[in-house]
Amino acid sequence: MTAFQHTFEITTPGRGTREITQAIAEIVARAGIACGLVNVFVPHTSCSVMLTENADPSVRHDLETLAQRWAPDGDPAYRHADEGDDDMAAHGRTLLAGSSLIIPITDGRLALGTWQGIYLWEHRARPHRRRIIVTVCG
Repeated sequence: MTAFQHTFEITTPGRGTREITQAIAEIVARAGIACGLVNVFVPHTSCSVMLTENADPSVRHDLETLAQRWAPDGDPAYRHADEGDDDMAAHGRTLLAGSSLIIPITDGRLALGTWQGIYLWEHRARPHRRRIIVTVCG
């Protein structure tokens, strides 16, 4: 088995999604692995990575609306609020949305569906610098 790993960082403007599909595709191409898997992982507790629709931005807007229902900011039942009203909500959203993805590699490329894209989903209200670890195995 061959493995290749690359880490990169992005700055988020605050809550919302940033597409990272192209960055992941470039890392997969550099790895030179024709058939295998890529793991995309964020070592953070208040953002997620997700695979979702990439054609209609209203899907990501609606996902944010759902997340506000799952884990609302400032819920009086929360005990943890060390970094503000969005603190515990961000941790809950990460738990629900996930901090890693595994995607197949076929013929040296991401085996994504026609309308799929990879996104970093920032759950905090203010900007953050986020690290993304990409591991390619085959």
